[in-house]
Amino acid sequence: MRVMVVDDHPMWRDGVARDLAEAGFAVVATAGDGEEAVRRARASTPQVVVLDLNLPSLSGAEVCRQVVAADPAVRVLVLSASGEHADVLEAVKSGATGYLVKSAGREELLDAVRRTAVGDPVFTPGLAGLVLGEFRRLATEPGTSAEPAAPQLTPRETEVLRLVAKGLSYRQIADRLVLSHRTVQNHVQNTLGKLQLHNRVELVRYAIEQGLDEELGRGE
Repeated sequence: MRVMVVDDHPMWRDGVARDLAEAGFAVVATAGDGEEAVRRARASTPQVVVLDLNLPSLSGAEVCRQVVAADPAVRVLVLSASGEHADVLEAVKSGATGYLVKSAGREELLDAVRRTAVGDPVFTPGLAGLVLGEFRRLATEPGTSAEPAAPQLTPRETEVLRLVAKGLSYRQIADRLVLSHRTVQNHVQNTLGKLQLHNRVELVRYAIEQGLDEELGRGE
């Protein structure tokens, strides 16, 4: 798995890169400021970017925005000292798939990178509910309906989408529906293609805007 590490503190950046390399990841690039991060991401084509928010020259949120715009297949895992709600929401709106605070342990980080690579939204405990709550708030505001209108999804794709809207991971969805992890991934990828969305964060917002999370709640 190809990973890039972006942080303006050399000791922290090198430590994270070393932990990732020792765990078997290919650390294809590192960067210490925002502009450098955008350039190196385009040149090294990582699958996952582990990104700090507080960077010189360009903010981490802007780096995330530019990197994902250039290659929507790239997953961004924010690793920040800040657990402030505004920072978390800004990162997600910029295209980040997950958000961990720097107090996370080594194994937690490694697991988060693995899950981010397959599109699972990964958040420090307590932050996932914040993100889902914000999406629900946005869904109630005028003019925020998802575009385009819903295409025809299969019953299974709709069922998976409802569980995505509840914030379940691929593994949890697979267990709930008695499916393989890979099958759930395939359903999510097919749904992303039909809806012309780029990642699971956008998919969660779409599902909430369609009221699928409430529909699931009524059925449970």
